[in-house]
Amino acid sequence: MIELGIVDDHSIVRAGFREMLSDADGIRIAFEAATGEEALERLRQQEVAVLLLDLSLPGQSGVDVLRYVRQRYPDLKVLVLSGYPEERYALTMIRNGAAGYLCKDCERDELVRAVRTVSAGRRYLSARTADLLADGLLSEGSGPPHESLSEREMQVFLRLARGETVGDIALSLHLSVKTVSTYRTRLLEKLNLASNAELAAYAIGHGLMQA
Repeated sequence: MIELGIVDDHSIVRAGFREMLSDADGIRIAFEAATGEEALERLRQQEVAVLLLDLSLPGQSGVDVLRYVRQRYPDLKVLVLSGYPEERYALTMIRNGAAGYLCKDCERDELVRAVRTVSAGRRYLSARTADLLADGLLSEGSGPPHESLSEREMQVFLRLARGETVGDIALSLHLSVKTVSTYRTRLLEKLNLASNAELAAYAIGHGLMQA
């Protein structure tokens, strides 16, 4: 039996996934969570094999949860389910430890197949994600700059783009202000930007954040 958790802040979305998986043999939904904080609390209480994780969560983002899970639960497979198309986040999430990436408008059969694939210890790549990966290998280094960001850099980037201060980010991520400032400087260099306003504009322009 594959035990899994669903993490999404929209109850209607969780209900949709629950319905899609309700008659899948060998799959059981162990818990649902509406926030990153709730997901981490539920993980401390109950072991699951697969976590269906939305990226856009209030408070701790999906990127934050993914990083925590990789550190604390290395055997837990995270399947990212996002409203963003694969072009926006898929490769970045795969490179930073997600076992797979699916868009929320995926078909029921693909969702079931993805859950079974990652629970078996393999990565699940949709046809579009596989194409992006192949394109990236053939033209290495020519993708958008944010694809080269590390998981931690992406965490800090998205929080700065949302308008959080260096001090707020340091508190949330349990880092020193100096460390977050160093990440900010590195981000501006990597993305060739000059300010937090430009970071926000970049995130919106590349579909990493809604205006």
